[in-house]
Amino acid sequence: MRSWRTPSSWKFSLRLRRAQFRTTKTLEQFDFERLPQLNRALVHDLATGRYLQEKAPVLIVGPCGTGKSHLAQALGHCAVRQGIDVVFSTCASLTQSLNAARATGSYERKLATLARVPLLIIDDFGLKPLRAPADEDLHDLIAERYEQAATIVTSNLDFTEWDQAFPVNKLLASATLDRLRHNAYCMVLDGQSYRAPKLAPAPTRARSAGATPKSSHT
Repeated sequence: MRSWRTPSSWKFSLRLRRAQFRTTKTLEQFDFERLPQLNRALVHDLATGRYLQEKAPVLIVGPCGTGKSHLAQALGHCAVRQGIDVVFSTCASLTQSLNAARATGSYERKLATLARVPLLIIDDFGLKPLRAPADEDLHDLIAERYEQAATIVTSNLDFTEWDQAFPVNKLLASATLDRLRHNAYCMVLDGQSYRAPKLAPAPTRARSAGATPKSSHT
């Protein structure tokens, strides 16, 4: 029997591939029990895609291993299900791609392409300090997308520390962050790391010093 897929299934697979998610992460897989203080109602509201219509940013912060990337990709997966084009990238890879486009004379085209994506997910913002031209490139991209398309950003830095991602140009930091924070939905993931090492099994109790080993006789 010949296998086939419906047009909607084919489009879903294409969008999923273009999104370039690291792995398939969904809300169904997300362990809310590890994060009792997380606003579940907000997460499920975001899953409906209303923020996409509002063209509003979604900002997710928390320590390493608390599920920021998982949650961001899960929301992206929800958007793909709704027929929305999504692009996922780390902040470092995103700025590197813009700089590479500059070297080939295609910077403006690359910037315009990224600016038009209905949902752009920028992972690990602030993990590495932004220096020229990366700080200017990120500012230009956020400025182009401001109130025109939805952007999700994850970071290990607290919201009050985001300016540290721009160690050289504080003016760019202010201009970029003002646009990101305006009308943004903000979530803080505070809990134990998913990547915490497993505890080693307890050692077996040693034989007491005065015990006499059993001997076998033939």
